[in-house]
Amino acid sequence: MGIQEQKNDKENRLLDTAFKLFTQKGIKSTSIQEIVDNAQVAKGTFYLYFKDKYEIRDILITKKSEKLFSEALTNMRKNYIKDFSDQIIFIINYVLDELTKNTLLLNFISKNLSWGVYNQTIIKLYDKPETKQDGLYNLFLKGVAENKIKLKDPKVTLFMIIELVSATCFDSILYKNPLPIKEYKPYLYDVIRNMLK
Repeated sequence: MGIQEQKNDKENRLLDTAFKLFTQKGIKSTSIQEIVDNAQVAKGTFYLYFKDKYEIRDILITKKSEKLFSEALTNMRKNYIKDFSDQIIFIINYVLDELTKNTLLLNFISKNLSWGVYNQTIIKLYDKPETKQDGLYNLFLKGVAENKIKLKDPKVTLFMIIELVSATCFDSILYKNPLPIKEYKPYLYDVIRNMLK
């Protein structure tokens, strides 16, 4: 294993271990020492990659939410969906179904789903350049332009959609508030479709 591979391996072990501990014990109850002990790296190695446990949390939230959107896009492309609104609903529905199946991930991401699209500092550091062109952000901007949807600011509209989904579905999935997620989805999707008219 080369030097760069060893560095990547250590960083990935730290990320994987932190995620496991954060979802099992919570962020406040997890120490950096526990992370490094479980990842089997020296404490100084942690600080080569991360400032503190909150930075590793932010990176994990961004990476996990970005991965959800990426998987949703991949699955959407396997289906022929011509209508732009239907494409966005498909992506949102996929993400919600995944979060419903994995409430540990939902609790971890909490209401920060938009970080997977908008946390530019972390995306620039950790994103692969080839995925940027195929991401949700560019799909949305392209779809708005191609369909001549008159939005004051498409970037803000996408942010609002993701924040709406993130904030309202967290409570719907975990607490069935205001409705269980299956009953809530039609209301949510009607609002999203209206935003894209």
